[in-house]
Amino acid sequence: MEGNSASRNSSFTGTVKRNEKQNWATSPSGALYHFGTSGFSVAVATGLTHPLDVLKVRLQMQLIGQRGPLIGMGPLFVQVLKNEGPKSLYLGLTPALTRSLLYGGLRLGLYEPSKYACDWAFDSTNILVKIASGAFAGGISTALTNPVEVLKVRLQMNSDMRQRGPIAELRKIVSKEGIGALWKGVGPATARAAALTASQLATYDESKRILMKWTPLEEGFYLHLTSSTIAGLVSTLITAPIDMVKTRLMLQRERAGNYKNGFHCAYQVLRTEGPRGLYKGGFAIFARLGPQTTITFILCEQLRKLVGLNAI
Repeated sequence: MEGNSASRNSSFTGTVKRNEKQNWATSPSGALYHFGTSGFSVAVATGLTHPLDVLKVRLQMQLIGQRGPLIGMGPLFVQVLKNEGPKSLYLGLTPALTRSLLYGGLRLGLYEPSKYACDWAFDSTNILVKIASGAFAGGISTALTNPVEVLKVRLQMNSDMRQRGPIAELRKIVSKEGIGALWKGVGPATARAAALTASQLATYDESKRILMKWTPLEEGFYLHLTSSTIAGLVSTLITAPIDMVKTRLMLQRERAGNYKNGFHCAYQVLRTEGPRGLYKGGFAIFARLGPQTTITFILCEQLRKLVGLNAI
């Protein structure tokens, strides 16, 4: 890991030194550490915040196609515990962790190589380049792992104790809806992941640069904590409506309406449920995404330091 002064100089210029070999590209072990630390960090954060993700999905499926008072996250939490038991808060955990290792490793892991490629091509790593690099990394990652996400949200909505197994649910989806059902919602999911990664990583990266330039903060825990908190807030505001559309499309065979695509779903939600409908589960999204972002970046930075990689 570079020293604080070197990190500050690199942050001020906003460019990557192309004459220095990036440590994720020096050897197979460097690449393994680079993607491995990313995937492990996201998986730990996902496991810790999974109950909030279950509540978020349930909240997003309220009053489909109609307006009316929405139940809050607190009452829903009590309702789920009372009717389904504590274990229901961990429905879909296995595919969630599997997806986190793959999707998280690719999503965070591809950001730096993408940014480095842009610097090589355009001699710049400004905020637009960071946004584009994040969007590319997120979009590619979720397109590859969409089947696991479909499986996860189906299990999270399934309170039947006999149908909780991921293998049984996977067979059920393929047999009844065809293998193409595993890519339901891939458009909004890709858009959401691109927006999430772009807003999350670009905001985190740029927040670090600005904070190191204008405050006494240096590379370390407090800088990572502050930057990741800002990134969590920004990414929630940007991705909440896309996340809701993605959830509706992935679940529409079992519970939601007949949506043709992501745009049609968003239009129908606005028409029948109002603008507020696009932010159903919004507080739950922030309650999950905020801590998840913070845990992911702090843990990832510490693991990268441990294995000798540069800070993000």
